[in-house]
Amino acid sequence: MPAHPTIVAGLARAFSMSLFLFNKPFHVLCQFTDEAGRPTLADYLDVPNVYPAGRLDFDSEGLVLLTDDGPLKTRIAHPRHGVGKTYLAQVEGTLTDEAIARLVQGVSLKDGPAAALSAKSVTEPAWLWARQPPIRQRKHIPTSWLEMELDEGRNRQVRRMTAAVGFPTLRLIRTRIGTLGLGGLSPGAYRELGQDEIRRAFAEGPRSRRRPPGDNRR
Repeated sequence: MPAHPTIVAGLARAFSMSLFLFNKPFHVLCQFTDEAGRPTLADYLDVPNVYPAGRLDFDSEGLVLLTDDGPLKTRIAHPRHGVGKTYLAQVEGTLTDEAIARLVQGVSLKDGPAAALSAKSVTEPAWLWARQPPIRQRKHIPTSWLEMELDEGRNRQVRRMTAAVGFPTLRLIRTRIGTLGLGGLSPGAYRELGQDEIRRAFAEGPRSRRRPPGDNRR
């Protein structure tokens, strides 16, 4: 789906907004304050007037984009703009081709059907950092790694989808939003994008990868 004309016009007219990549650690809230005293973005980012474009669960890790520009925030986060989010999930059990196919075909969740843009079994990447604390694994039960892309971000959606096909998620890392990846950022680190990088990433809206109703091509 093309980007909203107002957003494109604003981007073309002047790139004066800020956009940051942040690698959110495990057990950090994706907000700047917390009355309960839990770790927040403020413990890692000393940047005024920026807000996360979308959320990432407290017990999930990985890429968060933060901006001071409202239209750009909407452009990144709202499902109607079709910006894909890619996740790496460590799941309990040995993944099957049937389960992976079901994730793409769609599963039923309490808040409606959900389908991945893509899903595939992968090996644990060499670049991945060790989580602290490590996941709790059950003795004699193997784990598998899954890469999955979504174009929406409902609450705990990846975890609910893998559970629906019989493979509970043990660890979840968001690795990419649109064309932007972690780029070697360590947990807790952040980087500001240049204006040319913002333009390349978001000045032109991606076309939707969803098939139209009735299109059953494989």
